[in-house]
Amino acid sequence: MNQKGSESSSAPVGPPARGASVQEWLHWLEAIHPTEIDLGLDRVLVVLRRLFPRKPQARIITVAGTNGKGTTVTALESILLAAGRSTGAYVSPHLFRYNERVRIGGQEISDAALVTAFERVEAARRGVTLTYFEFGTLAAFVAFAGAGVENWVLEVGLGGRLDAVNVLDPDYAVITSVDIDHIGFLGDNREVIGFEKAGILRPGIPAVCADPNPPSSVLQQAAAQKVALKLTGRDYTLAPGAPGQVLLTIGDEKIELPAGPLPVQSVAAAAVLSRQLVPELSLESLQHAIQNVRVPGRFETIHHDPDVIIDVGHNPHAAAWLADNLRRLRCGGPGRILAVYGALGDKDVEGVVGAMSSVVDQWYLAGLDVPRGLDSDSLMKRISTVALQGKPGAFGSVSEALAAAMKAAKSGDRIVVFGSFFTVALAREELLPASEAP
Repeated sequence: MNQKGSESSSAPVGPPARGASVQEWLHWLEAIHPTEIDLGLDRVLVVLRRLFPRKPQARIITVAGTNGKGTTVTALESILLAAGRSTGAYVSPHLFRYNERVRIGGQEISDAALVTAFERVEAARRGVTLTYFEFGTLAAFVAFAGAGVENWVLEVGLGGRLDAVNVLDPDYAVITSVDIDHIGFLGDNREVIGFEKAGILRPGIPAVCADPNPPSSVLQQAAAQKVALKLTGRDYTLAPGAPGQVLLTIGDEKIELPAGPLPVQSVAAAAVLSRQLVPELSLESLQHAIQNVRVPGRFETIHHDPDVIIDVGHNPHAAAWLADNLRRLRCGGPGRILAVYGALGDKDVEGVVGAMSSVVDQWYLAGLDVPRGLDSDSLMKRISTVALQGKPGAFGSVSEALAAAMKAAKSGDRIVVFGSFFTVALAREELLPASEAP
């Protein structure tokens, strides 16, 4: 469903046969490397050079950050397409179909094109071990090159410096935000994590940092490499605009951005970089492209009466943003916020629940039967030190927790389902018909 399943001892020894399905390839990819995450570029670089002896003839735009990456990638994609530029977007993880990760011309890659890309990577691999993510990243590059895409907008999977996406030297870069997540891989403070994120920078390239308080490690790396780094508050500003709008000012230009439901700092970063990517695009066309940006699973309303909002926020920084949005949405009204929360065991559960505690009136804790998922009892123990309104309820699954929340909801109440991509995908499957999947 989401990123990848558990390792499978039943996976075939050799690669799938010619004509195999996407699912057969993904099943095999889950088992070809001993670990799910193995940061480092050496192995990926070997295979990349076999696939691309020279750098691909395209503009590479790399986006890193703790939160908001998907929003920035999708906004940049929308802007470039509005300017008539051929564009590919690579994002992760996915909600329903792996194909969601690779978009060409705004459309998900076909099964046939994806399988062809997998076959090309496997032919070039020649025994080099690649993780699921690394293999898929190289396949996205192959697909973009095969389609003749001129602009590759790439979302970093984890960190930046050692992420597979960073094997390609970007021509432009964005760092959306720097906060604490993935401590076991990236470190436990913003300076160390900022160093990892800034690893996507290259000498002299244009870049944007959307974090309003960037760590000194980001600024130092940008200065050392003479990166043309644009910063919020210095090179562009955000201020309240018309109702429901935020006014972005870049020099003499003023651009209206939607205040929600997407992270406005991430949307602004895309708009700022676009003035260098496609300076010929009119402000009217730019605003129109941005107003239409949608990211499934990011503060998305998927049901009414009661309203059910889903959000993929899974760390304290994202939870604080979500809480602010819910607070503004409620605006002192009588309705309650009922939260369905399911999480993975390696996340800062206590920090996430603490960030949401002041806005949630009742908690419905959902067990996740996925790799690294917490069952409801473990989740209850993890949050026992956090002061909450009302006694949390514990449920064996997202489906059970969501059903209980919907049964308890009264007129004016809102239900928010969040905590991981798994949690959101399960809720979306429950409430949306297949025809409305992204």
